This record gives sequence, C-alpha cells and structure tokens, in this order.
Amino acid sequence: MSFMVCMPTLWRFGQGALNELGRQQLPGKKALLVISNGKSTRANGYLERTEAGLKEADADYVVFDKIGANPLKAVVMEGAAFARGNGCDFIVALGGGSVMDASKGIALMATNDGDLWDYVSGGTGKGKPACNRPLPIVAITTTAGTGSEVDCGGVINNPDTNEKMGIVHPSLFPVLAIIDPELTVSVPPMFTAYQGFDALFHSTECYISRAANLMSDMVASTAISNIGRYLARAVKDGHDMEAREHVSFANTLSGYSMMTGACTSEHSMEHAMSAYHPELPHGAGLIMISREYYAHFVGKHVCDDRFIAMAKMLGKADASKPEDFVTALVELQKACGVDELKMSDYGICPDEFDTLSRNARETMGGLFAMDPCPMSHEECVEIFRKSYK
Repeated sequence: MSFMVCMPTLWRFGQGALNELGRQQLPGKKALLVISNGKSTRANGYLERTEAGLKEADADYVVFDKIGANPLKAVVMEGAAFARGNGCDFIVALGGGSVMDASKGIALMATNDGDLWDYVSGGTGKGKPACNRPLPIVAITTTAGTGSEVDCGGVINNPDTNEKMGIVHPSLFPVLAIIDPELTVSVPPMFTAYQGFDALFHSTECYISRAANLMSDMVASTAISNIGRYLARAVKDGHDMEAREHVSFANTLSGYSMMTGACTSEHSMEHAMSAYHPELPHGAGLIMISREYYAHFVGKHVCDDRFIAMAKMLGKADASKPEDFVTALVELQKACGVDELKMSDYGICPDEFDTLSRNARETMGGLFAMDPCPMSHEECVEIFRKSYK
C-alpha cells in the first residue's frame, strides 16, 4: 500500500468562525469577492459580514455576483477578466460548492491565457499545463455538501459541448477555509439533504474505490458516521446546531476523502445528468441513481466487508450482509424526505441513457477506473434505467 497526502489548507472551524476573518493573514491586498447570483448571501448578512472582515484586515475588494448552480464556463471566463481588470490579487469565495468551484476556475484563468477548456483534461479539453500560478483563494463555505473548501479541484459546466468537467491544479487548494456551521442554518431542508448526500457519496465512493487506503478510510469512515447520525436531524431542524456542526465537519472531511483517495463512477454518471440538465441539483441527481448504483456493486460481491462496515456507520448496528448498506442508505433518504426524487421531473428521458453513459465515460472516465470492479457501458445504462422514475 502507498499513498500521498497533501492538504495545505489552513481552516478555522466552528460557530462564529466568520467573525475571525479580519484577524487572519490574507494572501493579498485586493480580493475578488465571488458570490452566487441569488439573494441569500446578501439577505442573510453573510456578504456584509465578509466585507467587514476584509475591511478589518485592510484588504480592498470588488464583488462578482454572477455564479449560478452548475457554474458555466462563460461566467468563469467573465469573472477572470473582471479580476484582471480590477487588479485583484486573491479570491474570496463566499458560498457553496458552485461558488467555490467557479472561483477556482476564475483563479486559474485570471493568471493564464486562453480558454478554460485549454486546461481541462478529458472530453474536448486540451489538457494543457497552466504556465502561471493561479490566484490564491480564501474559501468561506455557506453549505455542507462539496468539501471544495479544502480540495484542489472544481467542476465547471460547458453547455456548448454538454460537458461537465473537472479542473485540477495543486495551487487551487484554498490557502484559508472558514467553516462556520452557523452559515448553513439558512439552507432550506431539501437542499440540506441534497448537499448532505453529496458529501456522503464523496466518502462512500472513496471507501469502496480501488484507491482506498488507510488515510482515506480514516477520514471517509468518520464522515459517513457523522452524516448517518446527524443529517436527518439537520434536515428536520435547521437550527439544531449540534447537527449542523457535525454535518459541516463531515462535509469537510469528505473533501479530504477525495484528496487522499478517489471517487468512483457514481459522480461521473451524475455529472453527465446535470451537464445535459443543468437545472438538476448535483446532490439530487446523485440520490436518484444511488440505490441502484450501490446495489450493482453489492451484487458483484467484490467488497462485501466494506459495504457491511458502511451500513454500520450509517447506524445499522446489526448489519451482517452487504445488502444492509443499501437498506441503511434508503432509510436515511426516507428520513430526509428525498427517497422519491424523479428524473422525469427534470426532463430526463429513458432514451438519453445511452448518451449519458457515453458522456460520463468520455468526460470523467478516470473515475470508472476507480470502481471496485469494471462496469461496462451496458451496465451503466442499466443503472440509469433501474433508477428512472
């Protein structure tokens, strides 16, 4: 067994952590403060508090507020041009996974020439190395779903090619992460569930992947256990701060799961779904396919002990067979009110499954290589088919 660990992000965790921003050593003098195109960051006072922290630290800033769900390449390029035009020397990403992922693309393109897809590997990306170091990033997460505040990658949607692809660079690790569970209180119950399951699947995928190792097992198992115990509570009562704290912690650990191990094809498959249907929340898409996805590998009996262990992590103490993980997973989805999500509600049709399966493998084929055993194209199509409602 061998593995490499590089987790350079300094993070401040805990209720009220955002109040410490102004007393941190920031990586520059003028920030591009990136937020979503929605209302919540302003309405909940998070933008005002972040601006106050930057002023306390004697840092200037300009606001870029155009990031939507499943962030678009064109918006990333616009943000990079805005950063250059305003002389920004670092990024503050204030928001959820979409904002943090987009900020990583902006950081890369603010210092490098050409188009973002020049630096994307896979699909129609050109896979060029970045010549210049990206702008440093401060990540302030307002959700608990992606772990992007501590990893070095982001996922961007290119609607021109129907590709949702990852950008990865070792300098895209945020230099500072603020993880304040109080900022997640405003997230509605349904999105708390979507985001929580995204975090869960980061770790369950890593736990069964071919890249699993002692380090990834440690962080993934802790994340799974915390989500199993606390996610339904956070969905039921958004002001349950003990639950919010533990789900936020699990989310950040799931970011480390990906950095110490690797996700599997479940994420490739969902990225294909939301590449063609960008209105589909990423976490919702993962939930839709998860039961049949994990049942597929349970049926292969390639890592029975790991599925039994994960069932116990989710709270099924008497688990004795791999199928118990699927049972525990569905029980958690029922407890969170997301067990009846339908692809058809987002315009997905059965005649797309062949295309989605091909897209998943063409754009993020590397994750298929991490599966506990090989999955054929036909098996991928069948998982989509069995998941369809």
